[in-house]
Amino acid sequence: MKKKLLIAGGGYADIPLIKAGKELGFYVITTGNRQHDLGHQYSDKYINEDFSAPEAMLQLSVKLKIDAICACCNDFSALSTSYVAEKLNLKGHDSYNVTQLLHHKDSYRQFALENNISSPHGVGYSSTESAIKGLTRFSYPIIIKPVDLTGGKGISKASCLSEAITAIKDAFLISREKKIVIEDFLTGSHHGFSTIIKNQKVVFSFMDNEHYFKNPYMVSGASSPSLAGKNIEKTLLADTNKLASLLNLVDGILHIQFIIHNNRPVIIEVCRRAPGDLYIKLVQHATGIDYPLWIVRASSGINTYNTPDNKVPAGFYIRHCIMADKNGEINDVIIDKSLEDKIFDQMIWWEKGDVIYDYLTYKAGIVFLKFDSQQEMNELSGRLPELINVRMKD
Repeated sequence: MKKKLLIAGGGYADIPLIKAGKELGFYVITTGNRQHDLGHQYSDKYINEDFSAPEAMLQLSVKLKIDAICACCNDFSALSTSYVAEKLNLKGHDSYNVTQLLHHKDSYRQFALENNISSPHGVGYSSTESAIKGLTRFSYPIIIKPVDLTGGKGISKASCLSEAITAIKDAFLISREKKIVIEDFLTGSHHGFSTIIKNQKVVFSFMDNEHYFKNPYMVSGASSPSLAGKNIEKTLLADTNKLASLLNLVDGILHIQFIIHNNRPVIIEVCRRAPGDLYIKLVQHATGIDYPLWIVRASSGINTYNTPDNKVPAGFYIRHCIMADKNGEINDVIIDKSLEDKIFDQMIWWEKGDVIYDYLTYKAGIVFLKFDSQQEMNELSGRLPELINVRMKD
């Protein structure tokens, strides 16, 4: 009988993880409270349960008698899987306390600043009143975030007191934990740094350039090779190794988002789960490394002694999320003919007549493009939203 792997999710971004679980010989079960998510059709079984509820996930895991558990591309899933793993003594996951520290922005900011790990100046607050009083500690502009959400949800920039008060109230309203963090607003180029760690050391790393469309706080694309440079990478490696050592992190993925500000990397987000929007396929295409397989191996507690080679990206790649610039009913998605020979992989799920209610977060699909040179990639990266255009019904 096959061993059971529970993947706490089943969205389109989780499909590579589901396939990897099957490749490793598991009977793969997916979950989540959206039964029509695309990933469920790839699993052996789907069970309707909220993966963001740790206790519910524990009860389900006990009932199923699972052998391993893996987070989907969501922070709430990472927290639930850590909770389950700790309760059931499953390998491949950090303690629940460590997972909370890493995935809650207020606790991570405090930890990073106390341990001299690159981070924006930020302070966490648990009430509207204390947050408003705390504004005197900052100079405008500032950025205000719920501590427990990703994908740009609830994030606001404030340039004056009235904007800050509104942003604070909005962030508390959307936060499940009812906690927020206020940070210095930093300018600079945005990048990702995705790693596999083993014995608290980075054994594989991949660095990218992040791209944004209408939502300045949600990544809509990523490209490789990164323009960040070797010195930036060296600093990040040191900080990542330090973080892994101080927290005694288990083997597996550690993904970082950072800003290059004043010629140094400033870490703004960390997580111990696969990034969303098929990012792990970008890593796979650019390096030839089966990134989804390594993530699932580690999360399942499978021996990862033969770690992947740290290959330099071969070629010039972009992962692009197809997004609209307004709400409405989709009539068509037009791809410019100049890109037809550049697109080599894609996942499309939009249908004519689909209604977009929130264009800042909606995605119609994802395409992967390969270019002939860094210059061509850089020139076209900013034009992709117009070259792959979502047309609305009049």
